[in-house]
Amino acid sequence: MIANRLQRALSAGAILGAAAITTTLTTPTAANAAATITIINGNAAGVGFNDPTAVAPVGGNTGTTLGQQRLIAFQHAASIWGAQLNSTVEIKVLATFEALGCTATSATLGSAGPITVSRDFTGAPFAGTWYHSALANALFGADRVTTPASSDPDIRARFNINLGQANCLAGAPFYLGLDANEGTAVDLVAVLLHEFGHGLGFSTTTNGQNGAFFGSVAAGFFPSAYDHFLIDQTQNLLWVDMTDAQRAASGINTRRLSWNGANTTNNVPNVLSLGTPELAATAPASLVNTYLIGTAAFGPLLTASGTSGEVMPVVDQANGTGLACLPLSAANVAAVNGKIALIDRGTCTFPEKTKNAQNAGAIGVIIVDNVAGSPPPDLGGADPTITIPAVRITLADGNTFKNALRFRSRTRSGVLVNMKLNMAVYAGADPLGRALMYTPNPFAGGSSVSHFDTSARRNLLMEPAINRDLTHSVIPPEDLSFSVMKDLGWNP
Repeated sequence: MIANRLQRALSAGAILGAAAITTTLTTPTAANAAATITIINGNAAGVGFNDPTAVAPVGGNTGTTLGQQRLIAFQHAASIWGAQLNSTVEIKVLATFEALGCTATSATLGSAGPITVSRDFTGAPFAGTWYHSALANALFGADRVTTPASSDPDIRARFNINLGQANCLAGAPFYLGLDANEGTAVDLVAVLLHEFGHGLGFSTTTNGQNGAFFGSVAAGFFPSAYDHFLIDQTQNLLWVDMTDAQRAASGINTRRLSWNGANTTNNVPNVLSLGTPELAATAPASLVNTYLIGTAAFGPLLTASGTSGEVMPVVDQANGTGLACLPLSAANVAAVNGKIALIDRGTCTFPEKTKNAQNAGAIGVIIVDNVAGSPPPDLGGADPTITIPAVRITLADGNTFKNALRFRSRTRSGVLVNMKLNMAVYAGADPLGRALMYTPNPFAGGSSVSHFDTSARRNLLMEPAINRDLTHSVIPPEDLSFSVMKDLGWNP
């Protein structure tokens, strides 16, 4: 029976991971349910949970000071998770509000992870496997870290005290209400549910970037329970059965890493929408394939029948790129009229490019990314006058298309595609119905592997970013987070 204190970062919810604790513990406050999750206030006087600033009650949160409202939000999130988990052992979360990474337009919302992991204890489903502290305690039936048992926390959580200030995601502070009515703010309860999920088991202790298991030379290196459920579609291997190099390759195998747990797979049809976006090339033979796409926030949604057509490039610049930031030239109008326009990213907004192509008679738009990486992100922006679909493809795939388009005439290319929803596959799942994990290329530290993929529809709590349409549920039909917990060993 071995328990090790984690000293390196684990994946976390909004951006970063958790490290070993150094904060003095204070009096805990408990949220009682099927499992008791205790929030331990680690802030100093006047800071964070102890901030005396007077505030008005909001969204069911009755606190009258900023510190009280923060603690009530924490207790509320703890009660949601606690209602689902079975454990006779108290789950302790050491939490603080403190300064985290920020700019005026982006911010680290929070981070969380287990303080210790254990292996080879009585009740462990897998031998030679690391289990997050809270889960190990629940399976073992007692607190496995007893130094001292009354105060040693299981999860370390940090949250950004500066959120919403001018230099920290300006204008978007934490919303402290309990009703998921955050508007343009950031729903703290949703962030807390996400971060607690990481601490309860939704993360790997394996280094996703180099594939190395966690451990030491003296005691050995071992997989996490999480690794027993990660299966690579290309290699058809679980992470526990791979070499370090194979795991490293799997960690950037975009939308080819799946969650293989039965509880989660069985609930995929109850949570995710049927129909995953894709770009299917049907000619020429050298191009025939299915390509990953990002979809647009503007214009019509993709359909099962899709938009089919011949692809023609927009070529406006002397260097051969086509940006479509101005009304298209006569030559480009002749090329894209009745066709799907291939347009390079850059200089102006996605709606502007799409509208210029639409005005030239294009029936659809494919935006080629201008930086390497996969998967292609969605296209942001708004324009209610756009009536044609637009998608984004990666720089690598764009170059593949451009190579095929070298042989075009002025008005014909022979490159045929269909921009559509594949109704045989759930959005956020693989063709076998297993939930996809987040594996962008290049590797994203703190996000890769230990999250669901961003292609999931509906949006899921354990994606690498918090979405505004999340509910405060961790169970089907709203979410798959608790299904993963059951696969890992919770509530056997």
